[in-house]
Amino acid sequence: MADIKKSTVRAWSRLGQRATFFGNAMPEIAEKYDNLMVLTADLAQLSNLDRFAARYPEHFLNTGIAEQNMVGIAAGLAMEGELVFATTYASFIAVRDLEQVRQHLSNLKLNVKLVGTAAGVVAARSGVAHWASEDLAFMRALPHMTVMSAADSVEAYHMAYYAAEYKGPMYIRINGVPNCPMVYNEEYVFEPEKISVIKEGKDIVLLGTGLMVHEALEAAKILEEKGISCTVANVHTIKPLDTKTLDRLFLSHRMVVTLEEHNVIGGMGSAVAEYKSTKGHAPRQVFIGFPDAFTKAGTTQYIWEQFGITAPQIAERIQKEVEQGEEIS
Repeated sequence: MADIKKSTVRAWSRLGQRATFFGNAMPEIAEKYDNLMVLTADLAQLSNLDRFAARYPEHFLNTGIAEQNMVGIAAGLAMEGELVFATTYASFIAVRDLEQVRQHLSNLKLNVKLVGTAAGVVAARSGVAHWASEDLAFMRALPHMTVMSAADSVEAYHMAYYAAEYKGPMYIRINGVPNCPMVYNEEYVFEPEKISVIKEGKDIVLLGTGLMVHEALEAAKILEEKGISCTVANVHTIKPLDTKTLDRLFLSHRMVVTLEEHNVIGGMGSAVAEYKSTKGHAPRQVFIGFPDAFTKAGTTQYIWEQFGITAPQIAERIQKEVEQGEEIS
């Protein structure tokens, strides 16, 4: 693993999660694992794999625009003992490939890491076909599948290394845009399968995943000015869920708010709610994410605003929820 410095973090922020994952972490992993194979469905350039392919041609395979075939090839390579990373748009790898992922990877517990790029509505202008708003729901429903979502480029880098070490099928959700807003610095210690508590508060806990972790931090600043103290935590591992940390957060806060760039049905918020429903006494939960609907194509910012997941909108929604709760009590 590279010696991460402040200048490294700045560079990774400019590159974004996708380029950091494939352009920085993957070449290092190739030096460590002789059995590494990286597959892409004709997205070598968009996935920042061009230099990797040129430097490590024996570790690289472009299957062409044949995402379902790519999963089948990945399964075959894994059965021969290869450490396989397979990548394309999150919308394709989790939706178009779902049957193949279920039958070949989940069922057989194969050592393949699926990396879904352009998560959420990063490919905003490309329309619904390229949006990944259900991928977490599909992937976490599959037995034996570990599901992760990176908050920023630093976390994406650490996830790449963890995925290489982990034995079994895994889905990693990453954002594909340069100039990624940063949550962590060079001192970040990635703890797999453990919720990362970034800021401690006393009233409300904001559980974010992916790009919503940054929005949660910004929303918390707005709410602090209004006298609402928030804990902010990053649920980077959605399956398996860190129930021990959730128990602590449930006991110490009066409201849980889950934030995700994903449909509120079936995603991280649902995972938290499913666990919370087993507790005798737990705070009420507010789900913030995409409603059970689509919207017109536009910029990412436009779509976020339509769905109310920008930091100011999140803060406004939470303030209303708090005021409503006080009226009820």
